[in-house]
Amino acid sequence: MFRRLILPALAALLAFQPASAREVFTRTWVENGVKWTETTVVEVEEAGSERLVGLHQPPARKGLANFGPFTVLDDTRAALVAETDSYSPADFQKMLRAYPGIAVLEMADCPGTVDDFANLRLGRMIRARGIATHVPDHGSVRSGAVELFLAGATRSAAPDAAFVVHSWIDENGREPDDFAASDPVNKAYVNYYREMGLTGDNAAAFYALTNSVPHEDVLMLGTADLAKFAALN
Repeated sequence: MFRRLILPALAALLAFQPASAREVFTRTWVENGVKWTETTVVEVEEAGSERLVGLHQPPARKGLANFGPFTVLDDTRAALVAETDSYSPADFQKMLRAYPGIAVLEMADCPGTVDDFANLRLGRMIRARGIATHVPDHGSVRSGAVELFLAGATRSAAPDAAFVVHSWIDENGREPDDFAASDPVNKAYVNYYREMGLTGDNAAAFYALTNSVPHEDVLMLGTADLAKFAALN
């Protein structure tokens, strides 16, 4: 699923740029009794197929090291500083191998993801490692990044933090309402929210709220709004 969003209400405020992605092609053949495998990686532009809001180049943050969209701030803190993609779960694992003491993920300006399925895997990894998520003053967590904030073993956000949600759309232009509520594609999100600690009722209600606006628009939530569904510290 993709939440591809530049939205009329935010167009004057949020700049959108297509994100690059990689396509990997593999072919295998046998020649003179020897099996050969060739892998080709192609960089492509995926305009209009991202689940992002306000993708832009954030100010560089000084840190100890960078791993994909993550910057290690110190031995116990990392920051999510860009959109996530298909490689972000592996980047996350590499970061934790190098800095196993990381306990907090800061989320100051997070636009979303170019791979929704990898993004949910990443959320489950954050939860499994018991890492807390935190949105600092004036922070903005948008689209697919909201799922990562909810993954925090504990969650905290400044009073003025903003959360942007909206309906997803798939590659065929279908949105959640095009599927039955019991369809696996819809249940996957409700199940994810429950795994992240939301009650069954709150998981269903939050998913319904995110789908209350079409993919071409956004719903802005404050910290108090999100706290109605997910416990914040």
